[in-house]
Amino acid sequence: VGQGTAAAAASALPHFFDLLLGAAGSGLPSRPRVSAQLASELSGFGLRDDMSDTLVVAVSQSGTTNDVNRTVELVRARGAAVVAIVNRRGSDLTEHADGVLHTSDGRDVEMSVASTKAFYAQVAAVALLSAAIAAELAQPDDAAASDLLEALESMPAAIAGVLAGRADIARVARRHIGSRRHWSVVGNGPNQTAAREVRIKLSELCYHAVAVDATEDKKHIDLSSEPLVVVCAAGLSDSVAADVAKEVDILRAHRATPIVITDDAARFGAAADVLVVPHVHPALDFVLATVAGHLFSYEAALAIDALALPLREMRVVVEAAIADGAAASADILDAIAAGIEAPATRLRTGLRAGDYDGHLRVATALRLSAVLPFAQRVADLEQYQQTLGKVGRPTTVVDDLAGALNAAVDELTRPVDAVKHQAKSVTVGTSRSEESLLSSVLVSAALAAGAPRDRLGYVALQTLAALDPAVSDVVGYTRYRIDGDVAADSGALHEGAIDLTRPPATIAVVDRGGIALDIRSRTDADPRLRGTKHRAAFEREVTVGRGSDGRTVVHIPETKDGRTTGLTLLHCRFAPTIAAHRMRAVLRGYRGRYGALCDAVTEFLPELRDDVLGRIDVVDLLTRPVHVLAENWIAPTRPDADVSGAAVSGAVPSSSASPAAAPD
Repeated sequence: VGQGTAAAAASALPHFFDLLLGAAGSGLPSRPRVSAQLASELSGFGLRDDMSDTLVVAVSQSGTTNDVNRTVELVRARGAAVVAIVNRRGSDLTEHADGVLHTSDGRDVEMSVASTKAFYAQVAAVALLSAAIAAELAQPDDAAASDLLEALESMPAAIAGVLAGRADIARVARRHIGSRRHWSVVGNGPNQTAAREVRIKLSELCYHAVAVDATEDKKHIDLSSEPLVVVCAAGLSDSVAADVAKEVDILRAHRATPIVITDDAARFGAAADVLVVPHVHPALDFVLATVAGHLFSYEAALAIDALALPLREMRVVVEAAIADGAAASADILDAIAAGIEAPATRLRTGLRAGDYDGHLRVATALRLSAVLPFAQRVADLEQYQQTLGKVGRPTTVVDDLAGALNAAVDELTRPVDAVKHQAKSVTVGTSRSEESLLSSVLVSAALAAGAPRDRLGYVALQTLAALDPAVSDVVGYTRYRIDGDVAADSGALHEGAIDLTRPPATIAVVDRGGIALDIRSRTDADPRLRGTKHRAAFEREVTVGRGSDGRTVVHIPETKDGRTTGLTLLHCRFAPTIAAHRMRAVLRGYRGRYGALCDAVTEFLPELRDDVLGRIDVVDLLTRPVHVLAENWIAPTRPDADVSGAAVSGAVPSSSASPAAAPD
């Protein structure tokens, strides 16, 4: 996972992994599922209650991107392991990760959004990490791994070869960049990684919204805009390259301008231009396509900025005339007319050729074209009011020309080393806030009792918040420390299970408060972890229990690295009954009991009537076996049922009786 450039680099991991695992992966009991996605997508839509089977690779240059860091916090709270690929040492991300792979790609603070160093280091790190993971999971394809790593070593020389062709790339950029308003970058397979990254730099440097699509999908999307299309097509197999060449033919036939980045120029004769890169390895050639795309983006920005040169020259003349005091003279137009003639001629030539069509607003171009003839004394000032709606005075013409020039220069300036709207470490990012859960009565009570926040998992927080409506008061607490193997006495004997000959876990009181101060704990005499406490610790789930003395408690397991290290007991008073809709919500949030109850009841009846929930004791609903609770629905339907009698758990009359009012 990552955001922006880091997400583009991360998207290469599945390709590397598939290559390296190869046929060896088929021998695994279940082939690992490897995917790449935005960190914000994972935190928003990909979280599961239990992610202990998941390794998350978090990629970031700065280690301070909130979208990434918040996602890492959320997946770790659900049991996932995290490996960070990061440049900045000691950053927030390194503190949250289980392991760190530092890219060490230069200074930690990027001076420009359009920095390229991070991407290449991140791709190399992703390739190395993929090789290591594949080797751990199965016997990897040694030949594939060797070829990939050798190609990775040769990549610097290949990149230098692409950089040597900068002049050719600059000529292509100048030839095409001015006239096209709509731009796209496309790629397929590993080249989609290149397309995503080139789109980022092209948009950042040139201040254009740039689409990114799969190569074969482009013909279905926006051909009517006749866009400039950068096609990343390096390292393709013969059959795929032939198909991409057909796609380029289609683009050209629809008056798009395809510029192809490839190692096989002869195949793409229909392209408007071809940028040739070396061939190193099919799985790594996308890196060279990215280098060419980065250079193209840089040169495109310079080409756009160069369009402002005639405008800047005219502005210098106007500002000099004003500074010399000519503004107060009726001859100010004479003072500037000669000086702006040459740059004005170049501007008009460019406008007629369409060089400014992609970047200068129509309104700005019209404004300039209207004012220039008056500034050059080739149009009569008497016509100024008719043309521009103002009385034609020399000072008015100069003011309007200066304003038009300033607007045009602003629209065409591309500083490349500083971008208008930066979104690096200052990004607010997603929060995926769990603060609402922390405000829960039971969660607050557990934290106040001393339960460490980092040992209460997300599922536990959700369950406690769901139980809130059923609890009328928290009257005490007891905190326990658990030592030893909780699973050793779980009865879970199966192949590969934890050795049952190990000593059972023990439990000891750490702290207590409220009514618990006056209650003698049986663990004082027998420290073995057993009963409901053992069940809650083993299952690592919040559990409501009722003791032999009738007291009701909520068991909250404290976990770390997949092990239960402690238990917090909240002594609670529960409401006798609550409104049916509230009880339904409680049961849905507590260990899936509502679904289990529905299944037990609908085994005999068409549906479960929710109104009955409001007439059954709350603690019974939370603690008694589901098949026993189901009798509250099933028993009244039997032919010999006593419609006025008591049901198994709480007095529940038949469906024909008037329901008792339940407190809301």
